[in-house]
Amino acid sequence: MKKTYYLFNPGRLSRKDNTLKFTPTDANGNEGTPKYIPIEGIADLFCFGSLDANSALYTFLGKQGIAVHFFDYYEHYSGSFMPKEYLLAGKMQIEQTKNYIDNKKRLILARKFVSGASFNMVKNLRYYINRDRDLQDIQDAIERYNSLIESSNEVDELMGVEGNIRQMYYSAFNDIITSDFTMDTRSKRPPQNEINALISFGNMMCYSLCLSQIYHTQLNPTISFLHEPGYRRYSLALDLAEIFKPLLVDRLIFRLLNKKEIQAKDFDHQLNSCVLKESGRKIFVKAWEEKVTETFKHPVLKRSVSYKHLIKLECYKLSKHILGIEEYKPFKSRW
Repeated sequence: MKKTYYLFNPGRLSRKDNTLKFTPTDANGNEGTPKYIPIEGIADLFCFGSLDANSALYTFLGKQGIAVHFFDYYEHYSGSFMPKEYLLAGKMQIEQTKNYIDNKKRLILARKFVSGASFNMVKNLRYYINRDRDLQDIQDAIERYNSLIESSNEVDELMGVEGNIRQMYYSAFNDIITSDFTMDTRSKRPPQNEINALISFGNMMCYSLCLSQIYHTQLNPTISFLHEPGYRRYSLALDLAEIFKPLLVDRLIFRLLNKKEIQAKDFDHQLNSCVLKESGRKIFVKAWEEKVTETFKHPVLKRSVSYKHLIKLECYKLSKHILGIEEYKPFKSRW
């Protein structure tokens, strides 16, 4: 089975026959012991350190269908090298564009993404309400915002509803997290504290995972419905990530902090910013990989699937809706 590989150290990546050769380098440019990765075992690459590579390597990666996702020191998603879309189909492109241009059709899908995300956020809250956390008022507030989803007649209005839901949801984090960390308000660029640093890092991991799964379908990742398509981003991955962030990112953060698997020493505090150190990133990525490859019995398929495959199934459901085969229903967690 193909695996995702994470490159934390700066270094040089090159081709050697049918393997990738990664030679790490230190701050002084001294080379370490090379590591070899068989090309047939690579699903995609996540790079957290500076990477030295040439066009011939990317041509090789492109032919093998391997994506490379880049993050900067501050844990911001920098961009992705995506191979040529090998599954794109003309009919899907046309129908996906029609669903974006037609405001009524676009709103139908945009509302689905917001309702799915909100449901999964409430599911997280209910888990902790059942464990005697005082979060009922927050859940009630989110439910009131939920009643505005179907009555929103513009995407901008719907985005405002989604923002209010998420703001209320984030206000519960201080009660859910039992460690010494506090969140205060959501801050992104840069994150102001440890919880915000974990949210930003985890959200970018979720976005990249969604992008990788979209690549293996006929969907065009640049044509989205909730988020406005941009010139320099794969905005459909942002739409899908809304549904899965509460399940994959937030639950992982609660576990890592409540079980003290990530501690204060794993963060780097700078002027008005906080980021994960390499030790913290490695802990998070290890737990993330375990989470997304974890399997469960799918309630409809009646067989075991991983969370990574679940995102691809979500893409297939979205494809059927766009082609007029079956109405799209966002994944809503039952546990």
